[in-house]
This record gives sequence, structure tokens and C-alpha cells, in this order.
Amino acid sequence: MQLSTRVLASLLAVAGLAATAAGLRFEVTNNATTTPGGQRFDREYGVGLAEQVLAEASCFVWKIFNQSLPADRRPAVDDRVKLVVNFVNTSILAFERDSESSITLNAGYVNNITGDGEVRTLVTGLLYHEVTHVWQWGQQDTSSAHSWVYEGVADFVRLRAGYAAPYWVQPGQGSSWDESYSTTAWFLHYCDELRPGFVAALNEKLKDGYSDDDFLQIMGKPVQVLWRDYKAKYGG
Repeated sequence: MQLSTRVLASLLAVAGLAATAAGLRFEVTNNATTTPGGQRFDREYGVGLAEQVLAEASCFVWKIFNQSLPADRRPAVDDRVKLVVNFVNTSILAFERDSESSITLNAGYVNNITGDGEVRTLVTGLLYHEVTHVWQWGQQDTSSAHSWVYEGVADFVRLRAGYAAPYWVQPGQGSSWDESYSTTAWFLHYCDELRPGFVAALNEKLKDGYSDDDFLQIMGKPVQVLWRDYKAKYGG
């Protein structure tokens, strides 16, 4: 029987956890157990699965970024990656605190997910996105006008892991490469198919912050030309 790409990737990640995540701790705490969303998290996802996904997602990110050695990676605070489930009274789904390597998942979002089995799929995809923020370089630049590239890279990782969300734009949609999130993720996917390893090379450059010139240096074309070619591919 042939394994799906997602299942095979998961098995490979699990097989490499002991070697690649040695010395790291993955910790999950549910602080919203008295809320409907927190209770649904426990019932349909659970702390154990969440810890496993944090580890698997970390291995997947390192593979995307071509970071086989711990010395290549951005260090996690206190050698641990944390997930906290809290009720946040906003529409935000989740966020990562750069100074703590800590991810907060909004229990309100979990409670509002519709569809059988969708909690596992959507929360896992969201965790892949947020775990990318833990490990990607250049996070000091996220408060600037270039935050879109970091969100785009995080959604690119989610896309490559097989967890694109149903509410995302479709390939070729969007009016600019820097619209962030799924618009940027699909564009980065296009660039990475043209030049395998592009996102890894871009992440390495982000140590010094983002510049449009990064595309020219890696791809040999200005980002505006790449975006035009991308849109043309999809009839845009």
C-alpha cells in the first residue's frame, strides 16, 4: 500500500526526532480548560499530540531550511518550545512570542472550528506556521514593513507540510507578492520550484533583515519580474 505524502513525511519526522531534537523540550499547557475551546482542545487534540506535532514540525522546518546541524539553527530560548492554550478575546488564531519561543493558541478559535476532524487538521497547520516563527532567522525585523515575508515563509512551510487551509487564496491570486500569508506562500512555492532550496537561501539571508535584492541574488531575477512571471503562469 502506498503511503500518502503527509503520512510519509510524518513517519520520517518521527524517525528523526531522537537524533535531531536531542536536548530540546517541547512543552504544552492548556490554561483554558474551563472554556469550551479549551475543553474541545483536550477532547479533539490533546496535550500529547500537540507535543508530538511541535517536535515533528521543528524537524520539518529544519529540513526546509537545510539545517541538519543544531549550530545552523536559530537557538530556542532555554532549549524548549512551548505551546500554551489560552482564551484570547480577539479574532487572532495564534501567535508566537519571539523572546520566549512560546506559542499561544487561542481557545476561542478552536471552539469556532467547524467540520468533523477539522480541529486536528487546522490546529496542526497552525502549529506548523507558528513553529516556523520559532526557528526562522530575522525575527527582529517582524515589526517593520517586511513582516509579510516572515508570515509568507511560515505559510510556505505549512503549505509544504500539506496543511494549506481552506480559507487561503488560490495559486496565482493576489495583487502583490508582499500581501503576506497565503498569497506570499504560493509565490514562494513558485520560486522554490524554479530554484529548489530558494526558501532555505532566503531564510539564511534574513539574518540581516529582508531586502528585495535577496530575490535577485538567489533567483537571478528581480522580484517584480518573478511576480509577473508567476501571475502569467496562472493567467493573471
